[in-house]
Amino acid sequence: MNQSAKRYSPLQLAMIGGAIATTATVSVFGPAWTRCVRAALQDSPKALVDQVWQLVNREYVDGNFNQQDWQATRQSLLSKDYASKQEAYIAIREALQRLGDPYTRFMDPKQYEALTSQTSGEVSGIGIRMEVNEKTQRLTVVEAIENSPALKAGIKAGDEILAIDGKPTVKLKVDDASKLIRGQAGTPITLRLERSGQGAFDLKLTRATIEVPTVSYNLKQEGNRRVGYIRLREFSGHAADQMRRAIRDLNGKKVDAFVLDLRGNPGGLLQASIEIARMWMDNGAIVRTVDRQGSSEQTRANRTALTKLPLAILVDGNSASASEILTGALKDNKRAVVIGSQTFGKALVQSVHELSDGSGLAVTIAHYYTPLGTDINHKGITPDIKIDLTEAQERQLASNPGLIGTSSDPQYARAIAALSSNSFAQSSVIQNIPPVSASAETLKF
Repeated sequence: MNQSAKRYSPLQLAMIGGAIATTATVSVFGPAWTRCVRAALQDSPKALVDQVWQLVNREYVDGNFNQQDWQATRQSLLSKDYASKQEAYIAIREALQRLGDPYTRFMDPKQYEALTSQTSGEVSGIGIRMEVNEKTQRLTVVEAIENSPALKAGIKAGDEILAIDGKPTVKLKVDDASKLIRGQAGTPITLRLERSGQGAFDLKLTRATIEVPTVSYNLKQEGNRRVGYIRLREFSGHAADQMRRAIRDLNGKKVDAFVLDLRGNPGGLLQASIEIARMWMDNGAIVRTVDRQGSSEQTRANRTALTKLPLAILVDGNSASASEILTGALKDNKRAVVIGSQTFGKALVQSVHELSDGSGLAVTIAHYYTPLGTDINHKGITPDIKIDLTEAQERQLASNPGLIGTSSDPQYARAIAALSSNSFAQSSVIQNIPPVSASAETLKF
């Protein structure tokens, strides 16, 4: 998607404490010297190298730069001649590796565009999910997204895509097909489809900007309990609005409790995690961040909760970053019972910057702590009820996604058992959860 981060405010694009925004470099040297250097570096790959160095020098959380002489690094970087931007990219990545921080990273223009597209929660295309069918080996539609050109044009799950703008899809990978289908909103595209019982036909569509659904939900009848099941896949730019709609819709259906599924959620935007936390809790701290100067900032709930009904959260080893901020806030404030596997353990805060040539830089700028002051970095959050999946169970759920959030999903089933052990008549958090059964303790991820 042709998506520029400049379109969004820093508040909308805060990434676990940072911001996706174009940021001017600030030199630590005198203005006259800086002007001379910039004039010499203008239109040179060295300008990009220096921009990266300046951002890291100003923002990086460790003022000792992992015991590296960061000034000497700059001199080394600028002493070299770069025949191309690619050579500069290599030098930048090598310099950043010395910090020993995998989250401070350089992204080439395509990688940066992919990140901003992902976090914006929007794509420009026709709005379909695809797969290469295991049996037929044909590119097949899995789903047409709500309010998309594909859905409006009548594309259905199971439709086989034979060609995209005349290009055959035989042996074409899903990623390559996606590149052909995505494009600027308003531009035309023709798909040749084959549908069971109908044969092949051409379908002309017009690409549009589509809000990618990151929240899915439904009402589940569990015995005599009405449970609102919500799955959040990512904290994108539209996640908070989608979550708000889900909670309100389920409230209107008179649910007795909620299950919030954060399994496999890698994180995303800080502001989204804060907004969503405030939908579940009226009072209490959400997260505290500390920068390299030791300055601390705490974010709190603001009495805007949409529900006080009992809540269970499902997590696993791939629940990371913003997922852990939300989980930590609700767990520490005794607002929810957390069920599943140990979470990933990422408690570092990044700011993300668009660079002069359209590439990007993520810089770790702070450390975050849960409301009770717990440092979860490299540790993760320990669930209140720890229940891991066996490899067989994991394979079963992966190959049969329809089983997720059902009685065939051991972690979901345990959440229902926990919720059912409490009085649903009370609008309070679940406490005094019974111990995990022996059979549950033997489950392994």
